[in-house]
Amino acid sequence: MSSVFERSFALRFHRFAPMVVMAFVTAVPSASAQSWQVRVGAQSANQGHQALAFLPNEIWIHAGDTVQWTFDAAEIHTVTFMTPGQVRPPFQAGCPGVSPSGSPFDNSACVTSAPSVTGQTFSVNFPVAGNFKVVCLVHASMTGVVHVLNPSVPLPHDQAFYDRQAKYESGVLINDTQVQSELRNAGPRSVVAGVGEITATPGGQSTLSVMRFMDETKVVHVGDTVEWGNQDPTTPHTITFGGGPDPAVPPAPSPNVVPDADGALHVWLSAPTDVAHSGFIVAASQEKTGSPLRPLTFTRFRATFTNAGVYNYKCILHDDMGMVGKVIVLP
Repeated sequence: MSSVFERSFALRFHRFAPMVVMAFVTAVPSASAQSWQVRVGAQSANQGHQALAFLPNEIWIHAGDTVQWTFDAAEIHTVTFMTPGQVRPPFQAGCPGVSPSGSPFDNSACVTSAPSVTGQTFSVNFPVAGNFKVVCLVHASMTGVVHVLNPSVPLPHDQAFYDRQAKYESGVLINDTQVQSELRNAGPRSVVAGVGEITATPGGQSTLSVMRFMDETKVVHVGDTVEWGNQDPTTPHTITFGGGPDPAVPPAPSPNVVPDADGALHVWLSAPTDVAHSGFIVAASQEKTGSPLRPLTFTRFRATFTNAGVYNYKCILHDDMGMVGKVIVLP
């Protein structure tokens, strides 16, 4: 099972696009500073449903105030504020590096937490007025905004309001019935490798990711082929067979995996001890006006079983949250 450290620094890969933080900046004196609370992430009791979100993802404070983000999920996240025009860095590189909790952000230097999980906290102080975008470097569609007002301007909401908003927004994501309706049998030889949905508020984007193999146990016969398909718009998964340690370079498929004519990846397995790794199965990044066409990625993985046995598999990114399965191959 992967450790948090290994998952934080070895088991994630995302395509990052340039991102600009638009803000007006006006220095103001620090009055009676206040501390505000925001949650990062939420999850179902079995950790299978993950809300990839700042909760709430929009907050109004006064210049001189501090916001503390409390991480509330087994899935890793970062709290990151980039400077105007800065190219979004890989999450494992930080800004580069990780900022101390309590660091000030005024648009002059990037500030970021380490990849963090349940129970960890990270605070940022905002000494100047402006509108500042917060992002998670692990998840592309996880954003929010901190509106920092001059202390002479009344605030529209109090902490109790934000607590209610956090509870409401996390509930909407975790209990999304539309996504749950997709947790269905995809066919006798098909497995849904994760499903998700991107939502938005005026403050930014959030994602629900169901980190499970649906119909995770399949019963087939020798010679049959099982196909896994990722239906999550942002979150990658892997299909990894065989014992031993996780691959040293998670994004790369193992040498015995080859592409089919339609672009799906394919492996032939003859024993439950055979090692096979799909690499990342993830939806292709979408184009933006004025940007180059982005290539297709691998969203499907197939395995053909040439001998009987019980073949266990897992997602090496999310197996510690229960994303595992098996294929029972009968003669």
